[in-house]
Amino acid sequence: MLVLAKYSGGFFGNSKRVAGFFCLSFLVVGLISLIQGCFLLDGIRSKRVNISSLNSVVHAHPSDPEVYNVRGVVHGMNGDFEKSLQDFQSALDLNPSYYKAYVNRALVEYKMGNIPMAIKDYDAALKINPNYDIAYIGRGNVYRDEKYGNSQKAFADFDRAIQLKTSDGRAWFGRALVYQLRKEHQKAIEDFSRAISLSAITPADYYNGRGVSYLAVKNYDSALEDFKLAIHSDFKKATFWFNKGVAHEMQGSYKDSLASYQEALLIDSKYYKAKDGILRVKGLFNPD
Repeated sequence: MLVLAKYSGGFFGNSKRVAGFFCLSFLVVGLISLIQGCFLLDGIRSKRVNISSLNSVVHAHPSDPEVYNVRGVVHGMNGDFEKSLQDFQSALDLNPSYYKAYVNRALVEYKMGNIPMAIKDYDAALKINPNYDIAYIGRGNVYRDEKYGNSQKAFADFDRAIQLKTSDGRAWFGRALVYQLRKEHQKAIEDFSRAISLSAITPADYYNGRGVSYLAVKNYDSALEDFKLAIHSDFKKATFWFNKGVAHEMQGSYKDSLASYQEALLIDSKYYKAKDGILRVKGLFNPD
C-alpha cells in the first residue's frame, strides 16, 4: 500500500524549512485520519485532497526527495496516477536508495494494471531494505491477485512480514486469505482475528473473511456476528448480505435468510447466487 515516508533525513535540519513542513504536516495529519499509517487507493478517490500546499513545499525544496514522495502519495489518493508516478520518479532520481518511493510507485503501477513493473519495484525496495515489512505485504497482495495467482509466493511474503514483527494487520489478513484458499480454516480464523485486533478501524473485509471461515467450520453463530459487523461497516456490499443469508439459512432461519438474499439482490441485480438463494429458501417455508 502507499506508505507515507517518515520525516527523517533532517527535514528540521534547516530552520527555514519549518514553515514548509507545517504546511505539509497539516495535510498529512488529515490524511492519517483517513487510514492509519498507509494510504489505500481503493475507495478514496472521491475524497480528493487539495494539493496546492504540497506544490508550494515542493517548489520551496526541489532537492528534497521526501516532499516528492509525499505529493506522489496524495496524487495517488486522488487517482492522478501519472502525476503520482512522476513524483515518485523525481524522488528516486534524487535518492536512488529511497525504498519507500519504490514501494509507493509499485502500488500505483499495480493499480494501473502493470503487475510486472509493480513486482519489479517491490523487488527493488527489498533489495535496498530486505527487512521492510510493508514491501512484503504489498508484493504479497500482488502475488495473491487472481491476475498473478501465486498463493505460495503470497504466503511466503505475508509470513515474512509477520516474522519481521510487523504491526500491520494486512499481513495477517493476507496470510489468512491464503490459509482460507488452502481450506485451513482454523488457522485462517486465528490470522483474521489477529488482523482485527491490530486495526483501530477494522476493514469490513476482515470480518467478512473470518465469517467465511467460521461458516466453513460450521460455527454459524460466530459467522453471523462477523457478517453483521461487516455490513455495519459497509452495508452496500452485496457479498456481505449474501453471506449473512447463508449463515441464517444454515441456522434454519429461512425468513431472515430470504431477507438477506433479497437485500444482496437489491444491491447487485446480477448476483446470481442471491437469486439461487431466494429460490432455495422460498421452497423451505411459506413467506408471509
